[in-house]
Amino acid sequence: MFQSGYQVRVVLTQCALEFITPLTVATLSRHQAYTDDLFWSSDNSSPLHIELGQWAEIILIAPLTANTLAKLAHGFADNLLTNIVLASNCPILTAPAMNTQMWQQQSVQKNWQLLQEDPRYHSIGPDSGRLACDAVGAGRMAEPQAIICALESLFYSAGKRDLLGKRILVTAGGTREYLDPVRYLGNPSSGKMGIALAMAAHYRGAKVTLVHSNLEKERLDCLPEITCYSVTSSQNMLEKVLEQFGSNDWLCMAAAASDVKPVQYHSHKLAKAELPKSLELEMVVDILQALSNCKTSNQIIIGFAAQSGDILTPARNKLEQKKLDVILANPIDQQGVGFASENNQGIILDRLAREKHIDPCSKLELANILLDFVLEYVAAYPNRDCALS
Repeated sequence: MFQSGYQVRVVLTQCALEFITPLTVATLSRHQAYTDDLFWSSDNSSPLHIELGQWAEIILIAPLTANTLAKLAHGFADNLLTNIVLASNCPILTAPAMNTQMWQQQSVQKNWQLLQEDPRYHSIGPDSGRLACDAVGAGRMAEPQAIICALESLFYSAGKRDLLGKRILVTAGGTREYLDPVRYLGNPSSGKMGIALAMAAHYRGAKVTLVHSNLEKERLDCLPEITCYSVTSSQNMLEKVLEQFGSNDWLCMAAAASDVKPVQYHSHKLAKAELPKSLELEMVVDILQALSNCKTSNQIIIGFAAQSGDILTPARNKLEQKKLDVILANPIDQQGVGFASENNQGIILDRLAREKHIDPCSKLELANILLDFVLEYVAAYPNRDCALS
């Protein structure tokens, strides 16, 4: 986080000192490490736990042990860390890590459920896998990259859960239409925008389902507690989205679904001599059009329009023709944004003819801006269903 431009302060519990030295942590964070010894002998003008509690915008507790979990769940304050927690009012992200048997103990699970009832606390993990004791099971701490993604989401939202109770379906990635087992028509979509939307919605309280196409596993490692379905072609995506759509309130169609496919699929790899000199294509089913025709009065559909040149006119046409509620038009011919980039920019439009221009920013930030826009749209257009009928 320090290398990403954040200011970091590290607190080491007495047990943590058995694993790592304050000098190591201070070197990595570029700031003094804090221990219980400093807490009890603080010479600061204000108590150290008060100063750090008021300074922090987010507190990350990683790994969260069974011992610290019990203390937090019951409001104990017997060391520097737990005193800082009680002296602060910022969001807290916890990343549990312990042996599977410990994690599954009834007392630990009761403490975990108690902690989840406090809206200040957000969680990531634990994951399943090989543990430090060589056992395999639940209790592995979430991967660092996933924790960083969670922290970035919470920094933007400040821990608010304004999507609590919402069920949001997100699509991501580029579909593939195969000519034979090794050749296909596709696009360079990385799925990063869809993943950012899934993360942003999850950390704002929504129940998120992700239908993704051809994404690498490591891209999905930052999506804890999100139900994921993998598909390949546009037809596969249509079928899975139709299956899930009825139980969701919003659909964010961020995937780059193919428009055409080869008329003929060959079950064996074609030799070079067998490759057609011209490829006959046919249109695939338009996923958004199909969904707009079965949308209920309480559902919201958010579309995307990745364009070169004029991005507004095609987006306005798509908004009307497919009866979308909101659409994000983003350029693919600008350097540093668009396909496979970490950043994006664009213009958000809705059925109230509102427009919001977004300068280049991270895809996670843009995802949160888009969710803000949709919430404002829903609040400003309560009778939208009558207008759409």
